[in-house]
Amino acid sequence: MSAQGGTRAIIAALLANLGIAVTKFVAYLLTSSSSMLAESIHSVADSGNQALLLIGGKRARREATAQHPFGYGRERYVYAFIVAIVLFSLGGLFALYEAWHKWSEPHGITNWQWVPVTVLLVAIVLESFSFRTAIKESNLIRGREPWTRFIRRSKAPELPVVLLEDFGALVGLVFALIGVGMTLITGNGRWDAAGTAMIGLLLVSIAIVLAMETKSLLLGEGAEPAEVAAIERAITAGPEVERIIHMKTLYLGPEELLVAVKVAVARCETAEEVARGIDAVEERIRAAVPVARVIYVEPDIYQAQAGPSETAGQPGR
Repeated sequence: MSAQGGTRAIIAALLANLGIAVTKFVAYLLTSSSSMLAESIHSVADSGNQALLLIGGKRARREATAQHPFGYGRERYVYAFIVAIVLFSLGGLFALYEAWHKWSEPHGITNWQWVPVTVLLVAIVLESFSFRTAIKESNLIRGREPWTRFIRRSKAPELPVVLLEDFGALVGLVFALIGVGMTLITGNGRWDAAGTAMIGLLLVSIAIVLAMETKSLLLGEGAEPAEVAAIERAITAGPEVERIIHMKTLYLGPEELLVAVKVAVARCETAEEVARGIDAVEERIRAAVPVARVIYVEPDIYQAQAGPSETAGQPGR
């Protein structure tokens, strides 16, 4: 993905959420609306999450060390997982608690009745701009891929996280607007509590999705099928390799793929010829899949599969 595009989306979301958080909290102080309090905490959590993503991106750019020879690319996954936890606890669980509290002691909105509706409408406009930026940056790398697959399969966590946060924020604002609006119309504070509960359930659901996806990235994901096919074609495109014996891939970070492959070479080749052939193979792999930056090619002599007694101890399988 474009790291620059992801950073633009994060900064746009951060600026929007900081402004929205302040206006929502002021509206809560004036009206005591639980939906406004839940939404203000939601925006504070989102602002913190975007700051975490920026920190993770910066730390991931550190140079490799002897202790971490493959670098720090996965720090971006770690911070994205922390974002999911913050969204679940500070956003979702707090909103659910506030909804329970307001349902137990309902009260209408009697002061500054126009404030929450105005703030929510302005927030929807600002969040829409942030969401539009995230969509625009995602489209640069998404291509024709469906949105659900893009979120599930993206190796870079920033854009999917911002997309889900902004989408959740917009839907949450609609829930808050319904709750506040119905409370103003009916005078029954339980509508406000219901809107708060819907916000909490929404945030918990989004946090669970984010946690599941980032957990998979933390455990280590291999290349996509299209990338695997491109690598295989690059390996076998020249005369240096007779066939691929086996291959494994692993994303060390969003923009760094490890490729480890054992290939069959001709029996009659010298060590110098094998070395030149491996260099050519690595060059073709990098040209086909630019993120394949760490490549290990092991030459071997392929042995056709035979019975257990004939193959025991033989190399190249």
